[in-house]
Amino acid sequence: MTAPSLVLASASPRRRELLARLGVEPVRVAAADIDESPLKGELPRAYAERMAREKAQAAADDEAFVLAGDTVVAVGRRILPKAEDEATARQCLELMSGRRHRVLSAVALRAPEGTVRERLSETQVRFKRLSAEEISAYLAGGEWHGKAGGYAIQGSAEGLIAWIAGSHSGVVGLPLFETRALLKAAGFDV
Repeated sequence: MTAPSLVLASASPRRRELLARLGVEPVRVAAADIDESPLKGELPRAYAERMAREKAQAAADDEAFVLAGDTVVAVGRRILPKAEDEATARQCLELMSGRRHRVLSAVALRAPEGTVRERLSETQVRFKRLSAEEISAYLAGGEWHGKAGGYAIQGSAEGLIAWIAGSHSGVVGLPLFETRALLKAAGFDV
């Protein structure tokens, strides 16, 4: 019996690197092109789960499992955007400065016959109180670009984080504990 094959529904190099830590190499990468706008009144947890599920469905393959993930940074009920410009990243960092926020990282695994299994990781993160100089210095490095909440924990922002309770890999973009559980249940050797 041959091992099942896996398609990664993400163009994120970080997700591919994290998946490799489990010893799993996708047969191909198929970034899902979907509308990632939150629905009116949609809460962060439901949004993260819906995005992962829709990405897995969009990259559907009748001959392979499809793994998709989505990571959402939330302050209270507010979903922070992926920072595409410095002003947005600055607003996010100023909002999170000295306070707690949540990082919700959903993962969905679509089987070839169409069933979808999902898991969610929720991590609490608190930045130290950031000075204007610290925010400007972080922004100058450019790591924030395209990142939910305007930061990448795997970079220099880690030095600005006072504490984390939960999954470090989930904050990076793919919660390995939850991903491993989904893959093992589907018959992958991890």
